Amino acid sequence: MNVAPDLFETHRRFLTRLAYRMLGSVGDAEDIVQDAWLRWREAEQGGIGNPRAYLARIVTRLCLDQMKSARSRREFYVGGWLPEPLVESLGGAEPVDDELDAPIALMLALERLSPLERAAFLLHDVFEMDFAEIARTIERSESACRQLAKRAREHVRLDTPPRNKVSAEEAARFAKAFFEAAHRSDPTALQKLLAQDVVLHADGGGKVISVLNPIFGIDKITRFYTSLAHKAELLGKAASYEPALVNGLPGYVSRDPDGHLQTVALDIRDGLIQAIYVTRNPDKLRHVAAPAG
Repeated sequence: MNVAPDLFETHRRFLTRLAYRMLGSVGDAEDIVQDAWLRWREAEQGGIGNPRAYLARIVTRLCLDQMKSARSRREFYVGGWLPEPLVESLGGAEPVDDELDAPIALMLALERLSPLERAAFLLHDVFEMDFAEIARTIERSESACRQLAKRAREHVRLDTPPRNKVSAEEAARFAKAFFEAAHRSDPTALQKLLAQDVVLHADGGGKVISVLNPIFGIDKITRFYTSLAHKAELLGKAASYEPALVNGLPGYVSRDPDGHLQTVALDIRDGLIQAIYVTRNPDKLRHVAAPAG
């Protein structure tokens, strides 16, 4: 047995990114990568010509196996489903790189693909693997892999409109403005931030109070937030928050007056909030640090 831990470590970030985009779960992605490490440790590494492709093959197949049971469990999921949030603090630094840039709209689009379509699309369009290697990975012909990726690409293009990337400074400013406006019973400030066709997605997983279905439109979302703010004012309770990038989007981590932790991500286009993603399911927030104060 020829163990090369340093070689594996050079690919760990790539493998974690692949597994997260396949599964939408931070914890599951880390478990998959650890399993891949164990298999790598037992392999005859001297005969492996392309370690990156070999490890991607292991991780993809492990993810495909796990997705069979995950999809079965998803049928009984309470309310809307969102991926586990990837959170980066906005402590004044610029975003490091594309590590966290897995926009939630993209993750939701991937969720609507078949497992093989998702694998082919990610491996080819995101991680630039050739179709010959993808064919070996998912055990389909090259032509079949091309068709899988093409179908996936068409769906993703329809479901993920272009978005505007913002700097860390802009992200913090948007987060502050939205948090303050969303916690006022006067809707004026909030209305100025929202697009007319804005949509709110929330994921409580049946574990905490949350909206079960998306809320559409500026009027309904404004009424929703002003109602929450009014109740908090009557109770004399305040929320705390910390600006953050959530899956590469401006947002924040907050602890609401009810004591529950949540993340909020804001999809901003043309200077207005087009979509709001709120994750409240505590099972998806175990890796997220609560805001100070």
